[in-house]
Amino acid sequence: MSALVPAHPFDVEAAKKRLAAAGGGYEVVHSSPGIEMGVYVLVAPEPDRQQPHEDDEVYVVLEGRGSLEIEDECVELTEGHAVFVPARADHRFVGYEQLAVLVIFDRSPR
Repeated sequence: MSALVPAHPFDVEAAKKRLAAAGGGYEVVHSSPGIEMGVYVLVAPEPDRQQPHEDDEVYVVLEGRGSLEIEDECVELTEGHAVFVPARADHRFVGYEQLAVLVIFDRSPR
């Protein structure tokens, strides 16, 4: 196993632009033993097809607006907002035209 670099930059904006030009998707920008960070871009009319994850996660809205349905709740989100989603919770984004979020997964061993 290689040593973990103590600090390194990653270009979230470039990932966001690549994904928007491709019509949406997900790109990992950092991965280490305890955390994964990625950029997720959704472009209407494509629906958010994600399934519940095994890890806690946080979404930070980088651009756009929309709603996140989490189980039986609906959270309205706009640029600068963040929301926590617990592991295994059913969730999906709705009501967006174009939405870019930074996704932070807790990959810590359980």
